[in-house]
Amino acid sequence: MAMKPATATAPQSASAPQGVVAPKTASEQVPETRTRAVGTTTVHVDSSGAQGASRGKTSIADSVVEKIAGMAAREVPGVFALGGGLARTLGAVRDRVPGGRPNVTRGVKVEVGERQTALDLDIVVEYGVPIPDVAHDVRENVIAAVERMTGLEVVEVNIAVNDVQLPDDEPEALAESRVE
Repeated sequence: MAMKPATATAPQSASAPQGVVAPKTASEQVPETRTRAVGTTTVHVDSSGAQGASRGKTSIADSVVEKIAGMAAREVPGVFALGGGLARTLGAVRDRVPGGRPNVTRGVKVEVGERQTALDLDIVVEYGVPIPDVAHDVRENVIAAVERMTGLEVVEVNIAVNDVQLPDDEPEALAESRVE
């Protein structure tokens, strides 16, 4: 016995004859869209061929992603500082030098590809905060900021908690010099 190939039929309207698909009304017609990656940006193209961005390649430097991630991590309550012990000590000295400015990328390392990025953060938390909650909040805030500002997909954010700032510890930046 020969089998007939299966055929799919689209929904029919009540006014269309049997086997005929009624055309969609104007309110049901949606322009076809597709997404195409161009460099590290995503360009949305509708069926008419119009583009939402100009053609070409956009490259984003590692330092740009580092700055965005550093600022986003510092915004989270419970984060005292970024960076490991030696980096924070040297940074505190550098910050006190006239004309020196804070380094927002301290404690942030990134790898940036064409469409994706991965980040490693070294943080110091304040005493008494739940570390898993702070790490989760840092991860979410960094992912949201980097993806929103760069269009890159964040594939991972690794967080190392290197220290805890105790209430009676004097912050390096506020410590007075022993010599004048």
